[in-house]
Amino acid sequence: MKKIFLLTLAILFLTSNLNYAFSFNKKGDKMQTLQEYSKTIMFPIGNKNDAYAKYFIGQSYLAPVSTEQVKVYNVTFEPKCRNNWHIHKAKSGGGQMLIAIGGRGYYQEWGKEPIEMKPGDVINIPTNVKHWHGAAPDSWFSHLAVEVDGVETSNEWLEAVTDEEYNKLK
Repeated sequence: MKKIFLLTLAILFLTSNLNYAFSFNKKGDKMQTLQEYSKTIMFPIGNKNDAYAKYFIGQSYLAPVSTEQVKVYNVTFEPKCRNNWHIHKAKSGGGQMLIAIGGRGYYQEWGKEPIEMKPGDVINIPTNVKHWHGAAPDSWFSHLAVEVDGVETSNEWLEAVTDEEYNKLK
């Protein structure tokens, strides 16, 4: 009977919906679950961002908002999640715009101080600027990523943002 109970618990744990996952902040306080957080923003969270997982530390989620005319995606980061340093390249035009829609996060350009992002903040990223963005250590974070049209656009994914760099954030 005890084995069946433990097996049942293990199966429930392994197959549970990840929307109920939670984490703790530095003080040991329980933070919002993904399901709780998703109720605070007006755009869908989407699915796990598996296609780009190798360019992120932590779990991110991706939901297309518009794939016609102007490409817009909602990117959601779990607490502490961030993408690698990267550059949006284009022969002409191009770049990216980030519009914060929920939680708290950061954007940083190479050689500059990080910028805290809160809902309503907008960051315009020109082409050929090395940068990263992601969630604050104690908060979920979502932004709309708007792809700016350009000629021969591409992304160059670079090194991860180290824990040493990231842990300097507030």
